[in-house]
Amino acid sequence: MLETTPQTLVWLTIAGAAAVTYSLRIGGLLLAAKLPKTGPFKRFMDALPGTILLSLIVPAAVAAGPIGWLATVVTALVSLKSGNIFISMVIGIVIVAIGRWYGL
Repeated sequence: MLETTPQTLVWLTIAGAAAVTYSLRIGGLLLAAKLPKTGPFKRFMDALPGTILLSLIVPAAVAAGPIGWLATVVTALVSLKSGNIFISMVIGIVIVAIGRWYGL
């Protein structure tokens, strides 16, 4: 019988998490070859990264309040205008930092 010390449980948990993570990634790659390359499903899959990004951004902006919304809008506008994502993110971070510094 396997001795279940705390260290053993930690390594088993890490190994299990790694196995699940890599099986999901490999499964996704294998499934991608079978998906349709045209039609409505293709359009849906093309739009998916944007929806995932929005699902991460909107709750954070709502939680940050008005300064979060301002930073989100300014970041998006700078990104669209300049095409430089790094500068856009820095500007958004600076807006939020200034807002928090002054209690906005």
